[in-house]
Amino acid sequence: MKKIAELISLKDRRALVSGGAGKIGMALCGALMELGANVCVLDLQKPICEQRCDVLNGQGYSGRAVSMAADLAMESETRQAVAASSEAMGGLDIVIHSAAFVGTTPFPGWAAPLDEQTVEAWDAAMRVNLTAAFTLVQTALPSLRMSGHGSIIFIASIYGMVGPDVRLYEGTHMHNPAGYAASKGGLIQLSRYFATVLAPNIRVNTIVAGGVWRNQPDVFHNRYIERTPLGRMAKEEDIKGAVAYLASDLSAYVTGTELKVDGGWTAW
Repeated sequence: MKKIAELISLKDRRALVSGGAGKIGMALCGALMELGANVCVLDLQKPICEQRCDVLNGQGYSGRAVSMAADLAMESETRQAVAASSEAMGGLDIVIHSAAFVGTTPFPGWAAPLDEQTVEAWDAAMRVNLTAAFTLVQTALPSLRMSGHGSIIFIASIYGMVGPDVRLYEGTHMHNPAGYAASKGGLIQLSRYFATVLAPNIRVNTIVAGGVWRNQPDVFHNRYIERTPLGRMAKEEDIKGAVAYLASDLSAYVTGTELKVDGGWTAW
C-alpha cells in the first residue's frame, strides 16, 4: 500500500491551467508545482503569462512553469495552445479549466441588472466558461489518454448549483449575470458527461468554489459571511488542497464528482 506522500506526489507530471495568470489560477499553479508538476500557464496576454511564470519559477518549487497565450473564445487559438503546451512539456497529465467571465468582467451587457444583460455578453461568456472547456479537453485527449494519470478539473461555482441570493447585492454596484450561473451549471454537467465517457483512463471532477474575497463592498461582505456557516469568504489558498487532491493519485478512485469549497454555503 502506497504512503500518502507517494499518492500526493505530482513529480514530473505535466499540467495545463487555463486562466493560470489570474489569482485563483496562480494559486492552483503554485500548488501543482509545489507537488512536483511542471505547469503551462495559459491566459489571454502573453506578457502577463510570462511575468506570472517568472514569479512561479522564483518560488523554489520543484516543478517549472512555462507560458502560453490564447483567446479561449477562439476555437483555433484554444486548440493551438493545447497542442503547443503538450509539445512544450512532452505531453499532458492534468488539465484544469479555471478561466472564466466572472461577475466583475468588464464586458458591455454582462455585469448589469438582468434587464440590461445582452445576448452578446451571454455568448461571449459561454465561449470562455463552457465551450472552451469542451475544446480544451477534446484537444488534450490524445495526451491525457497516454498519461496513465489523466485528470481533468473544472473550476465551477456555487451559482452553478443554487440560485443567487439577490439580497446580498442590494445597495451595491455588484450584479450576478445569468450567463455566469448557466455556464457554471453547464460546466458541472459537462464534467459528469466526460467522467463517464472518458473512464476508465481519465478522471474528471469539478471544484465548486464559493465567493472569494476581492475587496467587495462592506455591505455585501457582511451579508455574505452571515450567510456562510464558516463565517468568511474564500481565499485562493482554500482551493489549493482541493486541486492537489483531485490532480493526484489521492483521488485515484474519484471521478464525476463535485468537491464543494464554499464554507458550507450550499449546506443550508
